[in-house]
Amino acid sequence: MGREQSQYVIVGGSAAGMAAAQAIREKDPTGTITVISEEPDAPYFRPLIPFLVSGKKQAHEMVLEGCGPYQAAGITVNTGSRAAALDANNHCIVLEDGTRLGYKKILLATGSRPYVPPDIEGADATGVFALRTLDDARRMAARIDQTEHAVMLGGGLLNLKAAFALLERGVKVTLVVYSPEVLSQLMDPEDATLIRKALDDAGLAIMTGVAAVGIQSDATGVTGVVLNNGRELASQMVCIGKGVRPNVEFLAGSGIRVTEGIEADRYTATNLTGVYTAGDVAVTHDPVAGTPIMTALWTNAVEMGRCAGQNMAGLKTAYCGTFGILNATQVANEPFVAMGIVHTKDGDYEIHRKAATGSYRKLVFDKNGDHLIGAVFVGDITNAGLYRYVIREKMATAAIKRQIIEHTLHYGHFSF
Repeated sequence: MGREQSQYVIVGGSAAGMAAAQAIREKDPTGTITVISEEPDAPYFRPLIPFLVSGKKQAHEMVLEGCGPYQAAGITVNTGSRAAALDANNHCIVLEDGTRLGYKKILLATGSRPYVPPDIEGADATGVFALRTLDDARRMAARIDQTEHAVMLGGGLLNLKAAFALLERGVKVTLVVYSPEVLSQLMDPEDATLIRKALDDAGLAIMTGVAAVGIQSDATGVTGVVLNNGRELASQMVCIGKGVRPNVEFLAGSGIRVTEGIEADRYTATNLTGVYTAGDVAVTHDPVAGTPIMTALWTNAVEMGRCAGQNMAGLKTAYCGTFGILNATQVANEPFVAMGIVHTKDGDYEIHRKAATGSYRKLVFDKNGDHLIGAVFVGDITNAGLYRYVIREKMATAAIKRQIIEHTLHYGHFSF
């Protein structure tokens, strides 16, 4: 195949990639921008895909183009196109069909893929899903008519949302969680009590402290799940939510520095000139803990993508970092926010908890009690953005500590 050329090339058409494309276009009205996306669908809001399973939304209602900042003006998006290798010496990306696409600046925003534990036998059976893409959601929705019972492996946020999508379609759902409680990546078990109650009340069956070792199937697809305690669950659908792995394999031999993911500096640049990275695949820094971190959150990917786009277009912009945990959403109609350092079992922290009917609050200060470094709100998430600001800016809290603890903090306590 021949060689094509684009001033800016973006590998990955999801949150980080499209945010970068839009940021470039805002700063550079004329430079050519080409986005390479391996998915067959035009870029879409990935967090909405459980709604396709529940039937609340159709695929055309999830497209990015024309929504919010994603205007897509003058941006070429090549779908169904997968990167095979990066030839940084010759400033080009090599696609699987052999096309070589040259660039002056390139963004690697290839995201991540679901992790399927290799010790689960039979995970390749029909009816086993890892809800990550719009195509996954379509196939999952198509199997609902022959599904009486679905088993969800993993108690993370996406699996919970998928579970509720299935419950809304009348499917019986059992959540199998190896951790002591659901949402173990977002909060300690004792912080999830209200959410667990809401899940129980909604009819979601939850089994904790157990794991799947095998998936049974026949010509129709999945027929059951075998657990490590010897129990077998009859099931016609399995959804695996056991984390993700970064898509970095195509970078072998490229010279890009890869640890767990692609390493980025403060300006989203990699170790190679003209090459940037953002989103799930990037290793950035946690502004609270000061340690390297990767994240799979849409909002973080958008923020980092915009920063990368500005840098690629010549506006030097430092990325302020990614909270280890920063999630604001709801499950079972129970809103919650988890941000900063919230896992406190083995640390030296000053912790304030308050539980009331319909709400729970946990505030984590450093060991001296001088700085707020983490917070969990369940039920009542009023003014959570202010607490995020206090954590992110590493504010000294002496003057407002009482208001923070009593949950009376308001905009009047700040001079922005």
